[in-house]
Amino acid sequence: MGRAVQRRLVGLTAVVAALGMTATLSGCGSGSGDGDVTLKLVAADYGTGAENSSEKYWDDVAGKFEKENPGIKVDVSVYSWKDVDRKVAEMVKAGEAPDIAQIGAYADYAKAGKLYTADETIAIRTSANFLPSLTDAGEVGGNLYGLPFVASTRLLFYNKGLFAKAGLGAPQTWDDIRNDATALDKRGVTYPFALPLGQEESQAETLMWLLSGGGGYTDEAGNYAIDSEANIATLEWLKDNLVGKKLTGPVPPGKLDRAKAFDAFTDGEVGMLNGHPTLMQEAEKKGVQVGMVPLPGVDGPTKGSMGVADWMMGFKQNGHRVEIGKFLDFAYQDDNVLAFADQYDLLPVTSSASAAMEADDKHKSLHEFLSALPNSQLYPFGKTSWAQASETIKERIGSAVEPGGNPESVLVDIATKARQAESAE
Repeated sequence: MGRAVQRRLVGLTAVVAALGMTATLSGCGSGSGDGDVTLKLVAADYGTGAENSSEKYWDDVAGKFEKENPGIKVDVSVYSWKDVDRKVAEMVKAGEAPDIAQIGAYADYAKAGKLYTADETIAIRTSANFLPSLTDAGEVGGNLYGLPFVASTRLLFYNKGLFAKAGLGAPQTWDDIRNDATALDKRGVTYPFALPLGQEESQAETLMWLLSGGGGYTDEAGNYAIDSEANIATLEWLKDNLVGKKLTGPVPPGKLDRAKAFDAFTDGEVGMLNGHPTLMQEAEKKGVQVGMVPLPGVDGPTKGSMGVADWMMGFKQNGHRVEIGKFLDFAYQDDNVLAFADQYDLLPVTSSASAAMEADDKHKSLHEFLSALPNSQLYPFGKTSWAQASETIKERIGSAVEPGGNPESVLVDIATKARQAESAE
C-alpha cells in the first residue's frame, strides 16, 4: 500500500519578523488576513516508484510558488492512487479537510457544500482556459467545482508487426475487428483482441465500446441510459462476435484486468486492444511497433472518443479562499501544466498548454490523443451516484459477454441500481 510522502516547506516567517513586518493577505474566513498561512495540499502519485514520484513535481511547484508569494507556505502530502481518495475522505470525515486536493472525484464534496466554486477562487483567465469538454464534466448544479487537472483519451492500438505478417490493414469497423482477430487467431496470436472487463477498470473499456455503438452511460439530457437498446446491441455483438468466437484470448474478459492486458501487449502477445499514451511509450520501449486509430464503430471510426480526467478542488473548511486561488492560478500556468503532462505522457487540460504541445514536434506521438480530447466524452463525474454505478459496472459487466450471459439483463440491473442511487441523492 502507498505510504504518504510528506514535506514541509519553510516560509519567510523569520525574514518578515526580522524586518518587523506582518504579511497581510486579503481573503475571507479564519487564517486569511493576518500572518502566515499554510495550505495543506493532498495529491495523487502518478509515478511508478521513488524515481518518478509526483512528490518531485509538487516539491518544485510549491517551492516556486512560495518564492513568489511570501507569507503562504505549502504542506504537500502525496499518496498512491490506491490510497489517495480514501485518505481525503478520512480527513474530511475527521474535520481535517485539506485546503486543496488533487484526486479522482469531487461531486460528493460539492453536493455536501464543502468545496469552493471556481468563481470563488481562481482568476477568470484560468477558468476560461480550461478545455470546455472537461469543465462540463466538472460542474454540479451549473457551478464549476472540479477543476480538471490532467486528461487522457483512448484509441485502438494494434501491433503493426503482427498485422503486417498477417497482411492486415488498420481496422475501421467492427467487422474489420472481427475479421482481423480471426486472421490473427489462425496465426496463433495469444490475444487477437484483448478485452479487459475485469474489475480493475472495466468501466472504461465498457464506455469505449458503448460509444462506438452509438450509446453511452447517459443520454443527451444527462440521465442514465445504461440499458439503452444501443448499449444492449453493443454487448451482444461483443458476446457473439469476439468472446463467443474465442478471439479474446485465454483469460475470460471478466477476469482480465487492464494491467495484465497491457503487459501482454508490450510482450507482443496482443493483436488489438484499447490503450492510452502511457501504453504506447511502454510498448515501443520493448520493441513493439504500435499502430493507433479511433475505435472502429459499426460503419466506420467512432466520432467521439472516451476521455478520462482527474480533478483539483478547494475545500472551504479552513477558510483559505484567497490563498487557494493564488496557488491554483500558479499551478495552472503553462509551464507547470506541460511539465506534469510531459513527465507522465498525459494530456494538458488547458487550451494554451494544449496548443503548445500540438506545436511541439517533441510531442508528436501524443498529437492523435490531443486531437481526440476536445470531442471526448467523460464519465458522468457530476453525479454523486456515479461512484456506486461504476463499482456495479466493474462487478457485473464481464458476465454480460461470457458464454451463456445475458447482456440485456445485466445492463438493466446495473441501470436500475444507478437510477436508485441517483434518486437517493
